[in-house]
Amino acid sequence: MSIKSIAAKIFARKIYNQTKVWAYKPVETQLNVFNDLIKNAKATEFGKDHHFDTIKTIADFQNNVPIRDYEDLKTYIEKVKTGQENILWKGKPIYFAKTSGTTSGAKYIPLTKESMPSHIKAARNAILHYINETGNADFVDGKMIFLQGSPILNEKHGINFGRLSGIVAHFVPKYLQRNRMPSWETNCIEDWETKVNAIVDETIKEDMSVISGIPSWVQMYFEKLQEKSGGKKISEIFKNFNLFIYGGVNYEPYRAKFEQIIGKKVDSIELFPASEGFFAYQDSQKEKGMLLLLNSGIFYEFIKADEFFTENPKRFTIGEVELGVNYALIISTNAGLWGYNIGDTVQFTSLKPYRVIVSGRIKHYISAFGEHVIANEVENAMKEATAGTNIVINEFTVAPQITPASGLPYHEWLIEFENEPENIKTFVEAIDDSMRKQNIYYDDLITGNVLQKVVVTKISKNGFQEYMKSQGKLGGQNKIPRLSNDRKIADNLKRESDF
Repeated sequence: MSIKSIAAKIFARKIYNQTKVWAYKPVETQLNVFNDLIKNAKATEFGKDHHFDTIKTIADFQNNVPIRDYEDLKTYIEKVKTGQENILWKGKPIYFAKTSGTTSGAKYIPLTKESMPSHIKAARNAILHYINETGNADFVDGKMIFLQGSPILNEKHGINFGRLSGIVAHFVPKYLQRNRMPSWETNCIEDWETKVNAIVDETIKEDMSVISGIPSWVQMYFEKLQEKSGGKKISEIFKNFNLFIYGGVNYEPYRAKFEQIIGKKVDSIELFPASEGFFAYQDSQKEKGMLLLLNSGIFYEFIKADEFFTENPKRFTIGEVELGVNYALIISTNAGLWGYNIGDTVQFTSLKPYRVIVSGRIKHYISAFGEHVIANEVENAMKEATAGTNIVINEFTVAPQITPASGLPYHEWLIEFENEPENIKTFVEAIDDSMRKQNIYYDDLITGNVLQKVVVTKISKNGFQEYMKSQGKLGGQNKIPRLSNDRKIADNLKRESDF
């Protein structure tokens, strides 16, 4: 055991003990964060417009500050982008993270000197919790790769603009610099396919122990490694690779394919980062869900997803949430986002400490007939339908077919198979049975002959990658929505697959 791995274990125990202090005082911790946010933003333009000087309680805040999305905050953000100070937060941000919006075009999310450290500490602490629980620290001596966006930034009015993952690349601790890959030059390549090929060339002969990124893009990296190596398993190429760190999407639909490509099972750590904040990370290999970060400059509110679009829905705080309920996640942060709907939905898996899973997107659902199907349900159905079989899924998405050429409407599952089902009818039955057990509205529609059972459409090899490429969203932090309430993605995918 190296000195570096021994030191990592000692540091991991320290961080674990520090985490327990706030994690088991959730209400008190969140109240302290809330009071600190209000205090620091009183003199800002937003604070004055919303009478922060009169806010004494959370109820006062909820009365003064409505729920907003990016469009609602855009007037303030545009002022900040021109270099104006004390608009949403004291001073001005040090970065703007550029993200792809669905309705707003590009979105620019502020990062301040107060908020930026939380992004770095959270990723570090996720690894330290893993070390503390498992005792596995040998990987710190190997090479680590983080598939991310370009770190090249543009400066305007004293603020740097770039992708979040590219911004974070500037904050890699010195003790990791020698282990980190790819090289700075390769990381700066903008074209994703060119970049992945360069990463393969740089890493194929290295001792990679940790690999991190969105599963779909890591899969692309793995497949190119296999091509370059003449079909070797990843575990043959990287004999000490034992830890996969991911975020952005649920890993379960990809797990079987990953284990097939890798040639063995490896431990994984799930993260819940976004430009708006780093919200949670998996703190235990034994417990379901990710630890919600209650002490990182973010005040959380939760709205029941099935009430979100009603007038004046109730806003719950951390001490009021329940297990298993689908909540829209609302945040107020030390980067200057206030009552901000990030678009993600979560469910609590534990209340002591508070752990969550990401259940989907508040706008990504299927309810063409009132069925209220969410991403977590379709992912569970796919997991159950493939369990104990040789079926391997590369990617999938689900959309409603409201006006079929004949017969009843249905949910269409567009799937790119690596290994196809031997019996497609049995596979479809398994998906449908799982959906009916999980969602009573869907079950009622099937029982009432409003919908027919799911229809599976096979998408050709690399069809999803080609679709993303056609949309200019290949690589980086881009990902396919697991389900949609319209046919836009489904119809484009079918065209790409020559249907």
